[in-house]
Amino acid sequence: MIGGDGPAIAIVDRDGEHTYADLERAANSVAGQLLATIGTEDLEGERVAFRVAPGFDYVATLLGIWRAGGIAVPLCISHPEPELAYVLDDTSAAMIVSDEAGEDPLTRLAAERNVAFGSIGGLLLARDGMSTDVHAPSSKCTGVQLQDSLPHVTPARPALILYTSGTTGRPKGVVMSHAALAANVEALIEAWGWTAQDRIVHILPLHHTHGIVNALLCALQVGATVDMLPGFDAGTVWKRFTDGRATLFMAVPTVYNRLIRDWEETAMVEQEHRREGARGLRLMVSGSAALPVPVFERWQEITGQILLERYGMTEIGMALSNPLDGERRPGSVGTPLRGIEVRLLDEEGTEVTEGTSGQIHVRGPALFGEYWGRPEETAAAFRDGWFRTGDVAIVEDGVYRILGRQSVDIIMSGGYKVSALEIENVLGGHADVLECAVVGVPDEQWGEAVCVAVVCRREVSRDDLREWARKQLAPYKLPGRVLRVPELPKNAMGKVMKLEVRALFEGSDALRKT
Repeated sequence: MIGGDGPAIAIVDRDGEHTYADLERAANSVAGQLLATIGTEDLEGERVAFRVAPGFDYVATLLGIWRAGGIAVPLCISHPEPELAYVLDDTSAAMIVSDEAGEDPLTRLAAERNVAFGSIGGLLLARDGMSTDVHAPSSKCTGVQLQDSLPHVTPARPALILYTSGTTGRPKGVVMSHAALAANVEALIEAWGWTAQDRIVHILPLHHTHGIVNALLCALQVGATVDMLPGFDAGTVWKRFTDGRATLFMAVPTVYNRLIRDWEETAMVEQEHRREGARGLRLMVSGSAALPVPVFERWQEITGQILLERYGMTEIGMALSNPLDGERRPGSVGTPLRGIEVRLLDEEGTEVTEGTSGQIHVRGPALFGEYWGRPEETAAAFRDGWFRTGDVAIVEDGVYRILGRQSVDIIMSGGYKVSALEIENVLGGHADVLECAVVGVPDEQWGEAVCVAVVCRREVSRDDLREWARKQLAPYKLPGRVLRVPELPKNAMGKVMKLEVRALFEGSDALRKT
């Protein structure tokens, strides 16, 4: 996954510039330390969970895990301890890596599970002998003498486990092989015209396909430069556009919306400066959630950039894309990428004709191999070798347009796929919540806002619920809107009618009753 020449700049982060030669050395160092810590010549699919901030250290850790023969399990920076513990237990991680200094909950989680723990400093800086920054459980290893040679890792081996929410509530681990990742990267390099001269401004989460595959691995494969910001800040991104070096930018619709608002609040002289800077990029991509047509049009009006919208998901990587050269239709996601087959089926499993909506089914070499430890759910996700995405689309003049999700229990908010059931399970544990129903409601900023209708024993405010749930849910899963109701709408069988719950929020004064 590294195609750059030694002296070429691979990563730019808060610590400065790092060459491809630097990255090679660091990745090999990480690999050697991992093997020494576990006490083996090949990790042979052992899971290594890591929580490392965006930058050079993250990339070196990811590549080092792969070179040691392990499966990388990136942890979300913002996840609270219960969500981190869930991933560690679900994957049975053999080692945990962190860049946190001082008191780190991952240190305690590792000790509780008798799992090896390593700081990123120890993995990157140690070259010979013992490292005091790596702690191995006594049952696995008595020393960490570095290994000189690295194992041969075949393309068929599992490489990555990413967690995605599903209709069953708790997130599932999506297992991607090296071959699947390579197929996706090759298709995107071809589709989007990546070259070694590219420089991408990277602000995307690095526990997500969008940030890892589309923005990072594509760049590394062609020898481009990745300018990795610690997170999204509108002013900083505009500065990157105006310094004249960036050629690529990828983001979710929410980010483009915020950049528009920031531009509108800027003085006219600075607006023109930013406008000219943005015009200099060769490509801007939007994904992970439907791009509202007003955002598409306003961004084009401000910057001259026609956003390229594409469609993908964790299990399939990228499947559809508008063209690099040619018409990019607002509201559409283009046509299948090379090597990907797409078809639309109705509820009876019959392929529909153009102009008729159906559920998207995908097959090809870039698809995931399995849901980790869930053979029944893996089997249920496929129909005759085709992955059932759960998304509904229509083909118009040969171009696909996404209509939405089949399940009301999946919410697309700010580019994240969120399980309503998972949030309900957490909020339902509050002592004063008798019942609750979580839905996604169309929102100009987030795509869909996480909303919850609650039946309470006594009055509970929105802030009370959010603060109570913050220790168990990632920030993007916290309800933005809370509506107190005397009872939830249910059918004759007692099942909550989610569409009616959603109607309580849409087009009424309900949003103010929080």
